[in-house]
Amino acid sequence: MNNPLLYYKEHLEKYTSEAQRLYRRMTALSTLRLSVFLLTGFGIYFTFQIWQIAVVIAVVGIAVFVYLLSRHADVKSQRNFNKALVKINEEEIAIASGDFHDREKGLKFQDPGHFYSLDIDLFGRGSFFQFINRTRINEGAKQLADALKANDIEGITERQDAIKELGLKPQWRQHYSATSHLVDVETPAKNIIEWLQNYQTFLPKVMQRLPLVFMLCSVVWFGLSILSLINPEIIGYWLLFGLGITGVYVKKIGVLSSNTDKVKSTFRQYTQLLDLIENETFTSKLLQDKQQQIQKETEQASYIFKRLSKSLDALDNRNNIIGAIFGNGLFLTDIRNGYNIEKWIEQYGNKVADWFEVVSFFDAYNSLGNFVFNHSDFIFPEVLEKGAVINASNLGHPMLDKNKRVDSDLLIKDEQFFIVTGANMAGKSTFLRTVSLHIVMANVGLPICAKESAYSPVKLITSMRTTDSLTDDSSYFFSELTRLKYIVDAIKDEPYFIVLDEILKGTNSTDKAIGSRKFVEKLVASKATGIIATHDLSLCEIEQELEDVKNYYFDAEIIDDELHFDYKLKAGICQNMNASFLLKKMEIV
Repeated sequence: MNNPLLYYKEHLEKYTSEAQRLYRRMTALSTLRLSVFLLTGFGIYFTFQIWQIAVVIAVVGIAVFVYLLSRHADVKSQRNFNKALVKINEEEIAIASGDFHDREKGLKFQDPGHFYSLDIDLFGRGSFFQFINRTRINEGAKQLADALKANDIEGITERQDAIKELGLKPQWRQHYSATSHLVDVETPAKNIIEWLQNYQTFLPKVMQRLPLVFMLCSVVWFGLSILSLINPEIIGYWLLFGLGITGVYVKKIGVLSSNTDKVKSTFRQYTQLLDLIENETFTSKLLQDKQQQIQKETEQASYIFKRLSKSLDALDNRNNIIGAIFGNGLFLTDIRNGYNIEKWIEQYGNKVADWFEVVSFFDAYNSLGNFVFNHSDFIFPEVLEKGAVINASNLGHPMLDKNKRVDSDLLIKDEQFFIVTGANMAGKSTFLRTVSLHIVMANVGLPICAKESAYSPVKLITSMRTTDSLTDDSSYFFSELTRLKYIVDAIKDEPYFIVLDEILKGTNSTDKAIGSRKFVEKLVASKATGIIATHDLSLCEIEQELEDVKNYYFDAEIIDDELHFDYKLKAGICQNMNASFLLKKMEIV
C-alpha cells in the first residue's frame, strides 16, 4: 500500500529545492548578461576609431547577450514549472488534512433536474467534486463533472483499468497538471473550435508562392544595388509596391491577427499537453484509444499544433512597426504568415475538437487517478452481470475521517426495497448518501470506501432535497410531487436504484403516511430497487405484506442523560426517537 502523504512531502522538498537552485541560476545569468552588456559597450567605446574591431565586438557581444537572454528564459520556464509542482504537492498535503473547502465548488455544474446531482453533495462546499477535482482546464472540469453525472453503466471495467493505470503514474499526472497550470488561457476551447469550424479563408492560392518570389526579387535588387548595377531608388519603389500588395489584405489580416492573438496561449499550452500524452506509454484500452485519437495523422498532433504556434508568433511580429514596414514591403510577411495560418485552419480546423477533447479527457481523468493514488485502502468493486445490486462489507462514506467513520455491511438484492428508520442525527441521511456515492463512484470506475463489494451496475435516481420556488410560483409540496412524478416516469423506461429521504414532507402527517405507503407499494409493484428513509414507523408495516420490502434502522440510546449513537445499520424497526429528548436537553421546551 502506497503512502501518498509521504510521497507529497518528499516531492515538495525535491521541487522546492530545485526551484531555489534555478532561481540562483537565473540570478547568475542576469548578472552575467549585465556584465556582457557593459563590457560590449566599453569595448565599442574604446575601439570606436577602429570600426572593424568595434563591429566585431558589437556582433559578438550581441550574440552572447541574446544567448544568455534565451538561457535565462529557459531557466525561468523551468523554475515556474517546479513552482507549479511545489503548489500541487502543497495542495495535496492540505487536502489530506481536510483543508479543501476553499477550492472550486462546481456549483455551475449542479442541476436540480438531474437524476441525483442536487441530493448527494456532488457539488457545492464540502462536496465530492470539490474533494476530488484536480483539473486545471475549464473543459477538463466540465468533463469531470459530466463523468460524475453521466449515470453510465456501460464500459465500467474499461474506466476502472484506465483510472487504475493513471493512479500508478503520480509523476506524469503532476507534470501534466503543472504544464496546464503555467498558461492562463484567455479564450475557452469551445469558442476556438467554433471559430475554426466557421472560418472563411480570404487569401487566394497564388499567395502560397508570391511571398517567396517577392523575397527572391528583393534579394536580387539588393545584390544588384550593392554591385552598383541598378539605382538604389528601385528598392524604395519595390518597398512601396510590396506595401501596396499587403495593403489590399491589411484589414482582413488585422482581424485574423486579432483573433489568433486570443488563442495563442491556448495552442501553446495544448501543444505541450499533447506532447506529454503522445510520449507516455499506456496499457489500458481506454487510454490507448485516446492516445490513438491524436496519432491518426502522418504527423503527431503536438507537432501540428507546434507548426501553428510558430505561424501565430510570426504573425504577431506585425505589431513591430519597423518589422511590419520592411517585412511586408520586401518579403510580404503578413501575407505569407496569414496564408500559412489559413492553410492550417483549412486542413486541421475540423480535427481540433477531437484533440481538445483528448486533452480535457486526461485533465479530468487525472483527478480520478489522483483519487485512486490518495485512497489505496479503497477497493474497486467487482462488477457483476447479475446478482445482488450491492453486496458490500464495511461500506463507509468516502469523505469521512477513517479514524472516526463507522462502516456498515449492506446486501440489497435486485427488486428489493429497504425502509430505514431511525432517530434524528442517527445516520440515516449519511447512509443514503453513502449508498448513492457507492453507485455513482462505481459507475464512474472509481474505487469505493469498503472492505469488499460486489456490484451489479444500475443507474441512480434520488429525491432527498426538494425545494420550493418563488420564481416558478411552485410550493414545496408541488415541487416534491413533480420530483416523484419524474421518478415514476423514469423507471418506466429502465431500472434505477431509487433513494428517497422522508418524502411528502409538505403535507399533514395522515396524508403523508397514506401517500408514502401507496408510493412505496407502487415502486415495489414496478420491481424497483432502492431505499427510503423515514420517521413514519407505520410505513414499516409494508414488510409484513410485501416480501421484497425489508426494514432496517439506526439506533439511538439515552445513557446517563446523554444521547449516544452507534451509526450502525441494523435489521428491524427503530424504537427510540429523540426529538422530545433534544427539545428538553436544549431547554427549548
